[in-house]
Amino acid sequence: MASLFRDIFGNPFRPVAVESSWLTSDVRPLAEGIYQDRAFDRMPILADALQDAGCDNDDILNHCRQPGEHVRGCWVVDMLTGRK
Repeated sequence: MASLFRDIFGNPFRPVAVESSWLTSDVRPLAEGIYQDRAFDRMPILADALQDAGCDNDDILNHCRQPGEHVRGCWVVDMLTGRK
């Protein structure tokens, strides 16, 4: 249950904000596709796209690259798609 909680809420003691410069024509549709298709196997690809867009936030990049289950409601995908 703890891993599910972290996937949905992230670390409440280290809030993260998305910078508009990260929301490129690669990042936005990739994040939306992950959400719509529940294709969380694409999270490492999203991390690469974010890094290419200038994201250097370790919390975001590590979350996208972590092994294990991601679910709809994932805090990174929701932030990138404007759901949070």
